[in-house]
Amino acid sequence: MNTGYKQLTRSTSNRMIAGVCAGLADYLGIDPTIVRLLTILAFFTGFGGIALVYLIMAIVVPEQPTVQQ
Repeated sequence: MNTGYKQLTRSTSNRMIAGVCAGLADYLGIDPTIVRLLTILAFFTGFGGIALVYLIMAIVVPEQPTVQQ
């Protein structure tokens, strides 16, 4: 079912912890490493709320559907 819009999902193939950064990178069309580095940078430079945001996204954002062959 293709409705013409992108949906934010957690990655199941390119995940480190919960797949949030890889899913966000896929949604934005950028490299997952950039999103991961920005997340770590935000965490250590005083934006500690990023850990809470990551946890909420890991719970709320659905996983990417797997393609069955």
